[in-house]
Amino acid sequence: MVTIGLYQNQLIFNKMFSILIVDDEPYNFDVIENFLTHPDYQLHYVASGQEAISQLEVFEPDLIMLDVMMPSMDGIITCQKIKSLPRWEKVPIIAVTALATKESLARCLSAGADDFISKPVNRLELQARVRSMLRIREQYLQLKAFNTKLELTVKQRTARLRSMIFQDTLTGLPSRSFLLHKLAESIRNGYYSFALIYLDCDQFKLINGSFGHAVGDNLLLAVAQRLRQHLGQNDFLARVGEDEFCFLLKGIKNESNLDSFIQNLMKSFATPFSVANRDIFLTVSMGATLGDKVYRKPEEPLQDADTAMYQAKSRGRGNYQLFDRQIHLEVLSRLTLENDLQTALEQEQFITYYQPIVHLETRKVVGFEALIRWQHPRRGLVMPVDFIGSLEMTGAIIPVGMIILRQACQQLWLWQEQTHNNLFMSVNLSVRQFACPTLVGDIKRILKETGINPAQLKLEITETTLMENKENVLAVIEELRKELIQISLDDFGTGFSSLGSLELLPVNNLKIDRSFVNKVNGKSGGHHVLEAIIAMSQDLGLLIIAEGVETTDQLEWLKKTGCQFGQGYLFSKPLPPSEIESLFLRKQELELKKSN
Repeated sequence: MVTIGLYQNQLIFNKMFSILIVDDEPYNFDVIENFLTHPDYQLHYVASGQEAISQLEVFEPDLIMLDVMMPSMDGIITCQKIKSLPRWEKVPIIAVTALATKESLARCLSAGADDFISKPVNRLELQARVRSMLRIREQYLQLKAFNTKLELTVKQRTARLRSMIFQDTLTGLPSRSFLLHKLAESIRNGYYSFALIYLDCDQFKLINGSFGHAVGDNLLLAVAQRLRQHLGQNDFLARVGEDEFCFLLKGIKNESNLDSFIQNLMKSFATPFSVANRDIFLTVSMGATLGDKVYRKPEEPLQDADTAMYQAKSRGRGNYQLFDRQIHLEVLSRLTLENDLQTALEQEQFITYYQPIVHLETRKVVGFEALIRWQHPRRGLVMPVDFIGSLEMTGAIIPVGMIILRQACQQLWLWQEQTHNNLFMSVNLSVRQFACPTLVGDIKRILKETGINPAQLKLEITETTLMENKENVLAVIEELRKELIQISLDDFGTGFSSLGSLELLPVNNLKIDRSFVNKVNGKSGGHHVLEAIIAMSQDLGLLIIAEGVETTDQLEWLKKTGCQFGQGYLFSKPLPPSEIESLFLRKQELELKKSN
C-alpha cells in the first residue's frame, strides 16, 4: 500500500481530492502518478479489488481509477461491489482497460462505471477525464453539503432540479420532457380538445455550417422569441430538438380551428431574422395532429405530429401537413418497402424476365427486352410497378440497374453460344442512373466481363430522362454511342419531344408507346399520330419497335405502315429464360436447321 501526499490547497471543503488507483501492476500507478501531478490531488494506491473495498473508509476517495483486468476479483466485480455500498455509490469510477471493444466498454458501464479510459493511458485524455469526474464529484459534494445544512428547503431544491429537466437551457422554453408531462396530464384527464403543432426549421444545419454555431444559437433565440408572440393564454410552446419547436394549443376541435393560427405562423417567417449584423431568411415545415381518444401515451400525438412534419418536409420547404391515419400507414408501408428492398439487394433477390421482340413480317424473335422482377421470399414474384418508384426515390435503382444489365448481358452471351448469334438485348436506364458519374465505366466493364458485342446491346431511355438533365444525358449518350452501343428512345410521344425534334435526338431506335398502338383497332381514325411517327422515323432511318401489340388487327396495321418490329402479349408476355428457350429459341433453331 502506497500513499502519496501533495500540497495542501484551500478548496470549498478545505480538503484535497482523494484519488484511489486500483491496479495489480505498480508500474501503472507510477505512470498515472506522473501524469496527475496536481497540488489539489492526493493519490493512493492498492493492488487488488479486495484491498480497495477494505480501505474505502481510510482513503475516503473522491474518485476511483479501477483496472478491469485483475486476478482474483476483477475490476467489473469490484465496481459492482463498490456501487452497491450506499456510502460509496456516488463516487465516480473510471474503468481503465486495454480492451477497447464496444462489448468490453458496455460491460464496464453496465457494472456502474461512470467513465473509461483505454491503455496505454494518454496524459491529456487522463487529465481531462479526471477533471470531468472530479467536477461531477465536487458538484455532488456541494449538493450534499447544501442538503445537509438546509433540510427545510427540500421542496425548493426539488423544484430547482425539476426546472433543469423541464426547461431548455438555451431558449428558456419548456423542454420536450415538460411537453410530454403536459400531454400525459391532458390524456389522463380525458381532455382531447387540443392540437399539437411540430415545427422544424428548414436547412438549419446549413446555417450552422455557413455562419457557425454561435450565430445558429442566436438565430434559435430569435426564432423562439418570435414564436412566443403567437402564444395564447392557455397555449404552450416547447423546444423539442436542436431546431424543432412544438405548440400545444388548447380548445382546438377540428382543422378549421387551426387554419388562421398556421397561416399567421407561416407569415411570421416571411420577415428575415436580424442576427450578428446580417439578415437571415428562414422557412419552416410544420406537421400537426388533433387530440384523439385513441391516444393512450403522450409520445403518440408527438410522434404523429412529427410524422406529419416530415411528410410536409418531403414536399419541399415551407409546407404544412395535418396528420391522418392514412399518411401514417403510407409512411410505414414505404419504410417497410425500403427496408425490404435493401435486404433484396443484399440477398440478390432481383431477377430478370425477358419479353421477345419480333420481326413483324416473319414473326421471328430478333431480340428481347430485359424486365426486372423481385423474387420475394414470402410474397413470391413481385412486379416492378410495386417497387420501382421506391428504388428510384432511394437511389437504389443505380446498383439494381447494374445487376439487371449484368444478368441480361450474361443471358445474351449464353444464347449466342447456343448459335443464336443475331439476337439483341434491350435494357432500360433510368434518369437516376444517368446521375451516377461511373455509369459509362460500369457499362463498359460489364460488356467486357460478359463478352457480348456492344452493337447488340440497346439501352432504352425515356423522353423524360432525356429532357430532365439534357446536357448531361446527351454527353453520356455520345460516350455510349462511341462504344457502338445502340440507344432506343422509349415511350415516344408521351413526353416532351415533338416530331420536329426527332431528327435532333441521338438515337438509333424508336419505341412507340403502347397508348398509340391501342388506338389501332381496325377502324378508321384514332391513329394519325402513329402514322406520322412511323413515317418520320423511316425518313430518319430509325428502327421502329411498337410496344403493347395485343391483336392481329394491330399487327396487320403496323405491318402496312412500315413498322419493322413489335413486342406485346400477342407474341408473348415476359418470361424467365428457361421458358424463352423452350417456346422460342429451340423452335427457331429447328426451323433454321430444316431450311439449311
